[in-house]
Amino acid sequence: MKREIIKIDEDKCNGCGLCIPGCPEGALQIIDGKARLVSDLMCDGLGACIGDCPEGAIEIETREAEPYNETAVIKEIIKHGFNTVVAHLKHLREHGETAFLEEAIAFLEQQDNLGYTVVEVKQKVHEKDESNACSGGCPGSAPVVFDIDTDAVNKAAEGTSAESTADQPSTLRQWPVQMHLINPNASYFKNADVLLAADCTAFSMGNFHSKFLKGKSLAIACPKLDSGTEVYVQKLTSMIDEAQINTLHVMVMEVPCCSSLLQMAKMAIENADRKIPLKKTLVGIRGEIISEEWV
Repeated sequence: MKREIIKIDEDKCNGCGLCIPGCPEGALQIIDGKARLVSDLMCDGLGACIGDCPEGAIEIETREAEPYNETAVIKEIIKHGFNTVVAHLKHLREHGETAFLEEAIAFLEQQDNLGYTVVEVKQKVHEKDESNACSGGCPGSAPVVFDIDTDAVNKAAEGTSAESTADQPSTLRQWPVQMHLINPNASYFKNADVLLAADCTAFSMGNFHSKFLKGKSLAIACPKLDSGTEVYVQKLTSMIDEAQINTLHVMVMEVPCCSSLLQMAKMAIENADRKIPLKKTLVGIRGEIISEEWV
């Protein structure tokens, strides 16, 4: 499949760093005086960083993208030197990509003439960097995987009544959740059942967490108010083919503008090489379930 990804002209780049805040995934960093893409796994291809580059050193290219291969990536990263290798591995660690991190380190351990030791790399990767807390992008969009207390969730669900004022445990498994911010290749989407919910659904339904979100990875969107929604189809296609999600459950409101979210999901399945089950839940504006079906 083809995907969009940024390309940096290092001859034009002056290392000013203005592009860094425009990358919420933290895939861009200034290393050795140049902006570098430390992980194309995390680049969403939206190009938010382009408008901040005064030298015109960043552009979007569309190219064939094979499923993410950490060994192939680290081979290219090595060419940019020790600091870029460390930044790449730190990026994997901070985004919870433990399997890719271990794969990269294993590859480094097999290399000769690196000019540095793998021990030095590991020390730097796990070193705390307090010089610039926001250098890797917006903290509010940094991926996080949550531990769910399943027993507490089940107990709360059994004892919940309409009049209950007790706090109910969340079943949210990850952060971020907004479609523009999520990385379709993140570990929490691997082999997952995914709920794609219109923004309003969770506010309309009293049992959204306990009945619909529990056990699923989440993505939310508003097909009417979100801009650049064409990228949503690409991200969903990537979830299907590369993250190998099991099922996709689309939850929309009964209002007409919501229906296009289901159409995006259908387009993604049509574009994907794999075919997966697709479920639709239609929710009334008072939170009642109007219909539910596999489509």
